[in-house]
Amino acid sequence: MDIRVILDGQRVEATLNNSPAARDLASLLPLTLRLEDFHHTERIADLPRELTTADAPEPVAAKAGDLAYYAPWGNLALFYKDGPAASSDLLILGHIDADADQLSGADRITVEAAH
Repeated sequence: MDIRVILDGQRVEATLNNSPAARDLASLLPLTLRLEDFHHTERIADLPRELTTADAPEPVAAKAGDLAYYAPWGNLALFYKDGPAASSDLLILGHIDADADQLSGADRITVEAAH
């Protein structure tokens, strides 16, 4: 599923996978969220509500550029470095094609449905 992502005013290519959680995120679009750094690995933001975790795919470790949902906190995570080991609490929603510097310095993300 193609989406439009804007990081600090610059458009970047991005896609969501077809998981139930990713489709649930898509139902919230458009979203503009303020990002903050977490563990020098990812930028995180609170979502307006929790996403579904039903029928979640097998856990995989996050890679740089992955857009993910951390279920225990209900937040969106944008990884600019490879993440920790796979966890059933972290659902990969999609991927953003941007370099690590752009991802690591992003303060604001806008996610919209692609037209």
